Amino acid sequence: YMHPEVGVCSEDATLFGRNYFERASAPDVESMEEAEERAKILAEAAALKQLASDYMHPEVGVKTTDPTLFGRNYFNRYSAPETEEDEFADERAEALAEAAALKKLAVNYLHPEKSVSVEDATLFGRNY
Repeated sequence: YMHPEVGVCSEDATLFGRNYFERASAPDVESMEEAEERAKILAEAAALKQLASDYMHPEVGVKTTDPTLFGRNYFNRYSAPETEEDEFADERAEALAEAAALKKLAVNYLHPEKSVSVEDATLFGRNY
């Protein structure tokens, strides 16, 4: 099985095999037109595979050999407008800080076994 180039040795004269691919009545393998059509189909499938790979992996750069081809990045150029204004950035930072505080409160509420840490020494509580 692992070495098909090694022939089969048999001592029994009643054992035989038949090759259905090289017999005289076997049909031809394929015509030239079919071979050319198969080559076109395989080339088209390879091109589609390359397009799918390029689509799924945008981090891979585009390679070109034509020096007349060029592209322009409108997002990282010097004259591009700022992507976010300072007021919006400040509001977003405040909203994220509030969300972090709410998350901390929710965790403390769901886990009463955690102890309370206090930074102010004048604060105290009494357990009645």
